[in-house]
Amino acid sequence: MGTIAAVCISERKGTVKKDIGRCLVIKGFGLAGDAHAGSERQVSLLPVESIDRFREKTEGKLEIPYGTFGENLATEGIDFAKCPVGTRLRCGEALLEITQIGKECHTGCEIRKIAGDCIMPREGIFAKVLEGGYVSVGDMADITHPRPLSVSVLTVSDRAYYGGYEDRSGAVIQDICTAEGYTVTDTAICSDDEDDVYNEILRLCDGAPDILFITGGTGFSMRDRVPEATMRAADRNAPGIAEAIRAYSMTITPHAVLSRAVSVIRGRTIVIDLPGSPKAARECVGHILPMLRHGIELLRGEADR
Repeated sequence: MGTIAAVCISERKGTVKKDIGRCLVIKGFGLAGDAHAGSERQVSLLPVESIDRFREKTEGKLEIPYGTFGENLATEGIDFAKCPVGTRLRCGEALLEITQIGKECHTGCEIRKIAGDCIMPREGIFAKVLEGGYVSVGDMADITHPRPLSVSVLTVSDRAYYGGYEDRSGAVIQDICTAEGYTVTDTAICSDDEDDVYNEILRLCDGAPDILFITGGTGFSMRDRVPEATMRAADRNAPGIAEAIRAYSMTITPHAVLSRAVSVIRGRTIVIDLPGSPKAARECVGHILPMLRHGIELLRGEADR
């Protein structure tokens, strides 16, 4: 548990933020009156410990009041190194969720010009506002731990199933999801037989992962029956996910128009068909994964519509 050391805003972009002591934090927006509120980085946070280390580095030659690095909230006593994307913070009355760690330093950063360095790109934390309320200097800041997001991965390939081909696509998907803070709860490889795929989908969804990614079997080959098996297993259709993946893939290769991949919901699991190649699987998962969190929260009953 930590505390809020400063609450800072700037009324105009390009100006240094100033500590105002107390501010209303607005759900889905940021700090009231702050010029950067409403952006994709609604609230910025920076540890006091990072600021103090920077002050020591400059040997006291620079005056560095809170807000200098563009932080909305300066926190004391929270180890953000242990807070992956998705971690939630209760700050005073407000509830925040970390969406980004670090960023590119903006052009013309004054601190970098003066001191030759800036800590916000390395140690800054950015969050969205899940619940609004007032935040004041001295308020408690505490990490909350919602249930970890989970994912299962099914590789559909005759060659991989019968041992003639190493499953690289499934491994790629697992690596991306793990890096984004997901827990991989189950993996499987099955043949291209539609009934085998269908039965594996049922089995994996019985484990109730938040997402089931299926890689392979989405093309025009006579053995490509994954979309049919996925639709058989569906409780509800969720076509926007597959459409978004296809639209993104079309910017990379015109062959994406030949994908028959679908996306559905079974129980509380989002089931998503993906291409079979490691490169395409990496591109598609990397593109769609950040968009799925809200859908997962809706399925859990943890988010407003």
